[in-house]
Amino acid sequence: MAIALDNLRVGRQYLLTNQGEVRKLEIIARLQGENFKVKDLETLEFYTIEELLRWGVGKDYDLDELR
Repeated sequence: MAIALDNLRVGRQYLLTNQGEVRKLEIIARLQGENFKVKDLETLEFYTIEELLRWGVGKDYDLDELR
């Protein structure tokens, strides 16, 4: 079961699956509401959660914390 966006914590790492893409993310900062600045742990690029979910949530959507 996916974690709700309002339960994300700064400094923690998560695995996001959506629209066939799988990304390992670290939460860098909470920006506003349910929007966060995130760092892709594989490409080291920075995104916002809004950018990653811009085209909607697919049937395969899942968000889990990495241990």
